[in-house]
Amino acid sequence: MTAERGPEPTVLPAGLRERVLAASRQARAVGRSVPEIPEISAAEAFGRAADAFYGLLCALGDDDWRVPALRGLDVQGLVGHLIGVEDDVRRCLSGDPEVAYASHVESTQPAAERQAGRPATRTRADWRHAADRTLDLVRAAGDPCAEVAVHGMCLPLSALLVVRAFELWTHDNDIRQAAGLPASAPDPSTLALMTRLAARLLPHAAARTGLHEPVNVRLVLTGPGGGTWDIAVGEGQPDPVSVRIIADAVGFCRLVANRITPADLDPHVTGDPGRAAGVLAAASALALD
Repeated sequence: MTAERGPEPTVLPAGLRERVLAASRQARAVGRSVPEIPEISAAEAFGRAADAFYGLLCALGDDDWRVPALRGLDVQGLVGHLIGVEDDVRRCLSGDPEVAYASHVESTQPAAERQAGRPATRTRADWRHAADRTLDLVRAAGDPCAEVAVHGMCLPLSALLVVRAFELWTHDNDIRQAAGLPASAPDPSTLALMTRLAARLLPHAAARTGLHEPVNVRLVLTGPGGGTWDIAVGEGQPDPVSVRIIADAVGFCRLVANRITPADLDPHVTGDPGRAAGVLAAASALALD
């Protein structure tokens, strides 16, 4: 008995793979999202993050404000911490040099403690007023490239506003977790600014954690708001790209916020796994809390 033969395999035209790849590269450059994400200003990103955070506060029940959230603070105390941050940003934008090296946590702790026992509606209104005041000062400042200094950071005003959007989103999710609500993600345009800043600051994070071994990193963050960056980390002249890290953009931002571990991120890594692990561990050093 003769075994039945299956259909003959289809022979693809010569050069088809190369033509498909060339057409793909022409349609979308490496590192560019499709569909393209609308560009927004850093002030717009902060405004969107503030609106989303305020929407969450408006949705909380009375009991939710008393739930433990972070560093021994309940939700109301955490909102008070953010009121304190906006107060320090106001001082920074008003030219007060004393906030340049103030501790992000210690400087805002009195504002957090002042919320104890207050009606939640008052705390919510005070935070909204503080955020709106920041936006008013930003509009009056005019120059988004002007250098500002607050809480040990010296950076352009536009970068500070992205940092502030990042923190609001992070604490939004701290509160959601405490209240048993589903996690949120930034809108793609805001996320694009967050991932871009995090990638740019990765060498500083590595230096802060003592990661001196030179390594070239190709960081690929997937999903709307992601992108591709080639980043030199460490000291000296590294060899050509030695590690490639591919990860979800929102997940990477959670790592930078020190809310998940590299293992939780579950990145796809090629190249030296030890160097990649060091870079990912360093990323969480950017967190402010």
